[in-house]
Amino acid sequence: MTDQGFSVEEIDTTRPHPARMYDFYLGGKDNYEVDREAAQQVIQLLPDAVPSARANRAFMHRAVRFVAESGIRQIIDIGTGIPTAPNTHQVAHAVSPDVRVAYVDNDPIVATHAGAHLLGAGNTGFFLGDLRDPQSILGHPTIGQLIDFDQPVGLMLVAILHFIRDDEDPAGLVAAYRDALPKGSYLIFSHVTADFHEPGTGSEEAADVYRQSRATATFNLRSYDELTGLLEGFDLVDPGLVQLPLWRPDGPTPGKRDLAGIGGYGGVGVKL
Repeated sequence: MTDQGFSVEEIDTTRPHPARMYDFYLGGKDNYEVDREAAQQVIQLLPDAVPSARANRAFMHRAVRFVAESGIRQIIDIGTGIPTAPNTHQVAHAVSPDVRVAYVDNDPIVATHAGAHLLGAGNTGFFLGDLRDPQSILGHPTIGQLIDFDQPVGLMLVAILHFIRDDEDPAGLVAAYRDALPKGSYLIFSHVTADFHEPGTGSEEAADVYRQSRATATFNLRSYDELTGLLEGFDLVDPGLVQLPLWRPDGPTPGKRDLAGIGGYGGVGVKL
């Protein structure tokens, strides 16, 4: 099922979009020149942007597998971005084909790829929605068809809250989604940070590119303490909120070389 609800004219190719820039960091081709130019500026200022994006994607795979193995059979993926295989439903369906996934993004170009990449399997849906409007997302017909709020839900806020400014109340937004979830639901969460980079090494300057290039969202770096404040009401599973590669790695514990420059935190919490 899909509810795109947009015209081709709504795809803005004059301003960089974070989802398309992220696609470029991951080596994808579903982006425009304006996205590539902005992303290259970020990479020149902070080469770690590329390994950080890839570490975030790998974290997402591990976290989705974990919640599916923990018994979650329905997932809301807000800010899914340009589809890059394996996607959320492919990771979850490898554990159980019964998992239902509702994908949400605010970029119409993501919708153009949804039919081919996100909706080829059963139990998946996509619609355009804005994280900053929880009621429109939670009350959307696609959510109503796929998600039963009487049963635990997996909510994914992966690499999206750093596009929410402080004055847009990120803590309030997380709380609005949290309050809609039943006990035993899971939150999969990741966010960029400058905590792992020395001052003056490019993190702040790279974040400024999003503002200076008039990207459709700003980039907001937050510290560990700021991020834990967003997760009130969730009990973080081991190992807690950690640098992305350290969250339940598939192989040996990453060493300093593997962690160098990875500018993001990831964690999974259970609603109390």
